[in-house]
Amino acid sequence: MSKFRIEKDSMGELQVPANALYGAQTQRAVNNFPISGLNMPREFIKALGLIKAAAAQANKSLGHMPADVCAAIEAAAEQVQSGEVDSHFPIDVFQTGSGTSSNMNCNEVISHLATTDALEIHPNDHVNMGQSSNDVIPTAIAVSCTLNVTQQLIPSLRHLISVCREKAEGLNDVVKTGRTHLMDAMPVTFGQELNTWASCLENNIARLEDSLSRVSDLPQGGTAVGTGINADARFGALFAEKLMDTTGVPFSSMDNKFDGISTQDNIVELSGQLKVVATTMMKMANDLRWMNSGPLAGLGEIELPSLQPGSSIMPGKVNPVIPEAVAMVCAQVFGNDTTVAVGGQSGNFQLNVMLPVIAYNVLQSIQILSTASVQLADQAIAGFNVNVDVVSENVGRNPILVTALNPVIGYELGAKIAKQAYKEKRSVLDVTLENTDLTEEEIRAILDPIKLTTGGIEEK
Repeated sequence: MSKFRIEKDSMGELQVPANALYGAQTQRAVNNFPISGLNMPREFIKALGLIKAAAAQANKSLGHMPADVCAAIEAAAEQVQSGEVDSHFPIDVFQTGSGTSSNMNCNEVISHLATTDALEIHPNDHVNMGQSSNDVIPTAIAVSCTLNVTQQLIPSLRHLISVCREKAEGLNDVVKTGRTHLMDAMPVTFGQELNTWASCLENNIARLEDSLSRVSDLPQGGTAVGTGINADARFGALFAEKLMDTTGVPFSSMDNKFDGISTQDNIVELSGQLKVVATTMMKMANDLRWMNSGPLAGLGEIELPSLQPGSSIMPGKVNPVIPEAVAMVCAQVFGNDTTVAVGGQSGNFQLNVMLPVIAYNVLQSIQILSTASVQLADQAIAGFNVNVDVVSENVGRNPILVTALNPVIGYELGAKIAKQAYKEKRSVLDVTLENTDLTEEEIRAILDPIKLTTGGIEEK
């Protein structure tokens, strides 16, 4: 049997692999764009399947599509959603800027799956009814991002928050040396550090949810340029309703569909919020690396879980591999955001023409932040141990503790005591006894480390 079959489109005939579910337009794109070997993400393909099913349902409800045609498209679209036909979506990310090739890829696959001897389903006339690539692809980006932030990233961040809060519970009374400019500062507790991370992440979730309120507003129904040519005027709103029924996510229909087709501003905003998440996680990863540094010549405040040998030449060396991996994830997200921002600038008149690369990068950011959050929580934060002796000793000989004496002895004398204590490698307590009339009991009360982590001056 031949390895190929002949398919045709408006430009003529060409060979397509015999077992391919797609047709001529997909094959042309495969031939035209052998660029990176990177295909559109699974989440994006799933969104296309959701869109085609919701569009068929809306067209049926509006009286434009027979019930049997709708049912056939829905069944085929379900196969697209499930991932079982992903191998038939071979088009490179770096393709036509509107993503027309990916839209037609989906139309052809669904048409092929849905067509029977008794019922012919046309990729344009039926599967693409009331649609254009120019509103389908922006909608697919918005749908895939909304679903994956809602169902994957936010739950992963909440897990990370929970682990930080739980770890903090056991370390609220463990005092360590605070640091500003990487230099010794006033003491804090491990619980305060962990709860700060959790607070930052909670704020990040709030930012993401705020962005999603705009991302989930869909341009479907605007068709080619935003005017809605060839679509029922009621289609956009009904489409969003059908999609919401399927996913349980509150999608809506844009009032101004020109906006969602000519720009990707909402996705650029979301990508920016992903960058904020990455910024927080980079700080967490680097804080853990610093605290774990050593074990002898570094800070040595904590011991991260030992997960794998750290060197091919130095026996016994163990490295902070999870924080390092997370830091690289964050660097990738920063780069992805730059790509998305450049892509967002490419809205020429009525259409953005960098849609596929925007989709690829923002969806990758969502995915890797989601998985990295769980790894950071479970493989680093949950299992680290505090070297209590080390942190206690460092707190005890920290000259900056003299700051707490400022209201009693003044800044100038305090500075003198701190410098002397550091130079002579003596405790602040001893040097303060020499330079003031305070008793040891009074000094110990003022310099109590746990008390110093609670802040302000007590009321009299």
